[in-house]
Formats: sequence, C-alpha cells, structure tokens
Amino acid sequence: MRAGIALLLVATLAGAALGQAASDDQQRPGGATTVEVNGRRAFSLAAANLTAEEQTRFAVGNSFFRRNWVAAPASTGARDGLGPLFNARSCSGCHVNDGRAAPGEAGLLLRLSVPGRDAHGGPLPEPRYGAQLATQAIPGVPVEGRLQMTEQALHGRYTDGTRYTLQSPRYRLAALRHGPLDRQALLGPRIAPQLIGLGLLEAIAEADIEANAAAQAARGDAIRGQANRVWDAPSGQQRIGRFGWKANVASLAHQTAAAFAGDMGITSRLFPLTDCTAAQRECLAAPSGGAPEIEDDVLAEVVFYAATLAPPLRRDGGDAEVQRGQQLFQQAQCAVCHRPSYVTAQPPFPRLSSPALAGQAIHPYTDLLLHDMGEGLADGRPDFLASGRQWKTPPLWGLGLIHGVNGHQRLLHDGRARGVLEAVLWHGGEADASRKQVLAMSRAERQALIRFVESL
Repeated sequence: MRAGIALLLVATLAGAALGQAASDDQQRPGGATTVEVNGRRAFSLAAANLTAEEQTRFAVGNSFFRRNWVAAPASTGARDGLGPLFNARSCSGCHVNDGRAAPGEAGLLLRLSVPGRDAHGGPLPEPRYGAQLATQAIPGVPVEGRLQMTEQALHGRYTDGTRYTLQSPRYRLAALRHGPLDRQALLGPRIAPQLIGLGLLEAIAEADIEANAAAQAARGDAIRGQANRVWDAPSGQQRIGRFGWKANVASLAHQTAAAFAGDMGITSRLFPLTDCTAAQRECLAAPSGGAPEIEDDVLAEVVFYAATLAPPLRRDGGDAEVQRGQQLFQQAQCAVCHRPSYVTAQPPFPRLSSPALAGQAIHPYTDLLLHDMGEGLADGRPDFLASGRQWKTPPLWGLGLIHGVNGHQRLLHDGRARGVLEAVLWHGGEADASRKQVLAMSRAERQALIRFVESL
C-alpha cells in the first residue's frame, strides 16, 4: 500500500512540476493543425497547416458532407441514391455543425444484432430489420419502426452530502413494420459524436495503442485496457479499431463508407449492398442510384474532409482553478485511460489524408482501448472483441465547446449524461475507483475538475 501511495505522490508531483511547461504545449491540442475558434463553427474548420490545394479538397468534401442526398432516379446524378431505408439525408443531419447529437435527434441511432459473429468476426444483423433500425424511407417503402426512449431518475449523494440525479434511459421500439424483433435481439443505441481530430487519431501508431494496453496490464490494478481487433474493408485486413463507441472501426474510410450505407442507404464499392432483408419486399424492389451509388472519388473527398477537421485551441490553460483540476484529474487516475498525448505517425491511407497530420504532438486524452465500464453502462451487445460491458475511452479534446456548437452537453454513447460530472458518475467497472475519488471530492474540487476537462 505504501509503495502505491508513493508512486501516486511521485506521479502527482511530477505532473505539478511539469504543469506550466505542459500547459504551453497543450494549448495546441492538434499541434500545428490546431485552429483558434469558438462558437458554432468550433468543430468545422480545416487543419491550419493544409496547403491551398488541400483546402480546396476540404471545401469539396464539405459540400458533399452537408448537402442532402435524394432518391433515385433524379436529375442530380451526383447526389442520388438515398435509401431505400435511411436515418438521415446528409452526414450533417446527424453531425450538426460537425458536432454531437443529443437524445431525441436524428443522430441517436439504434444498432441491431443477434448473438453470433459474421464472416469477419463482427455482429450478426437482426434477421428482419438488419444491422440498424431505419426510421425513414423513400416514397413507396415503409419505414421499419420508431425508437422511443424514457428516462428513470437515479438519485445519489456525494460524500459531502450534496445530492445528484442521473437519468437512466430505457428504449422501446414501436410501429415495427415487419413483425417483432428476434427473441434474442441485441439493441445498441449510439449517439453521433463530434468529428474534430479524427485524422490525427487515425495517425496514432498501432504500437502506441498496444503500449497503452501493456502499461496498464503492468500496473496490476483493476484498469486493464484491451485493443479491439476488427475487419477493415479498405485494407482487407484485421486491424486495431479506434473509431466508434466500441472501437469497432479501424479507419476513417471504413467509417465513412459504412455511415453512407447504414445511415443514408447509399452503396459504395466498399459496401455494395443495401440493408434490405428478405422480409422487406418493397425495400428490395426500390430503384437504385447506380452500382455503386457513391463513386470512389466522391467518397474520398468526404473522407479527406473528416480527416482534416481540426481540434480547436485550448481555453484557460493557465487558470489556477484549471491547473488544480488537472492535478485532481491525475490523482483520480483519470489519465491512465484518458492518455494525454502522442506524436502522430504517417496516416495509413495517404490518398485519403494529408501529410500535414504526421509528426504532430497532439493531446486527445484517450488510450483508444476498450474498458469494462460496469453494469450501469452495459448494453450487452458484443462487437468484434468488445464485450457488452466494454467501451472505448473517448477523446476529451473540444468537450467544453460542445454546448457552443450544438446547444447541449450530452455525453457518453447514448447521450444520457448531462455534462462532465454526470459522465464521471456513470463510470463503473475498471473506473469505479476513480468514480469513488470524485464522489469524495469537495464542491470546489469537483468544479476544478470540470473546469480542467472543459478546457481541453
């Protein structure tokens, strides 16, 4: 026990000693890509170090990201192919202002599966409704159903007696067009996250992610992250997952093409099939916008756009309360999973990214690993190596700007948390000791912790 306390003290003192020097560096979370911006456009600017030609690519990708797609046949051949089933008409329909969705909006999707694994080791789609519940459809095709959500209040107290209330969501499907779900169906609600810094996360070397897991295993305590190994369609290989709430996607190209297919019903060379099942006659008979419906060059521009959305400048890094919050963040062991910094390697798909993203000292605050977060957050739905209790550590950069971009601060995989502190209180499993340390903090310490996280 004494050795553990001594190690914690050394780490804390080292963090405090490095505090000022680190704050100068951490002012630019995306290194040279960082942009200085607040308000609604805080997540919408291109990396600051792109060339003029790359800025043009960014603008082209932005146009395809924001404009609505239409059903085929249509006079606009470059943007037809929507549906037959879909959840949004554009990428920005879920990622409003390139930001985060909230419960009750289009950006809350419901993944569907049954026990078992597909040919690549991923989830098996639900037999009647496919991999995702579609709540919209083109004319002549019935929507699959509606997702309804209610919330149950959970009351608790901090050690100082202050009361808090969490909202536990409950999900129900209504107006199902093709009969009931399979008796073993697994439901996975997923909120659309903000998009900043994705290309930088993609450029983190796999060796760094594996080193995170090795370092945590060597600690000998409850924190023991695991890399997800997933099928990556662009490379045709199993790779370490780093995108999605369960790290179930390895590359931005896969993520983008899968979102076109699942969220908008638009096929690509990587995902050539619609999500129509054998039970959906009208869906199978619907007109196609081509084979594929989005060409490789258009998809590439959207991937480039997502890869080069820049993290914004950090705020208030020199503030005394923020620096106190940073010390508390370290003392509560939050930084074990929310690893502060990396130096990026070369992006894995140069044609779909920019060399400007390589060699950057970045501060995303994530280990990109899966962690058992306890029964309170469990969805019971495995995804490749991720269990029903495991979630990827999300990056924290830009968290304090979500309200300015989207008018809310709903956090976690389904948006149940109404701010940083509620998100911490939902932590269980491997993070339970950190949660208990936060419960024992004074009101001033909790406020300092929030100020630090929201400054990132």
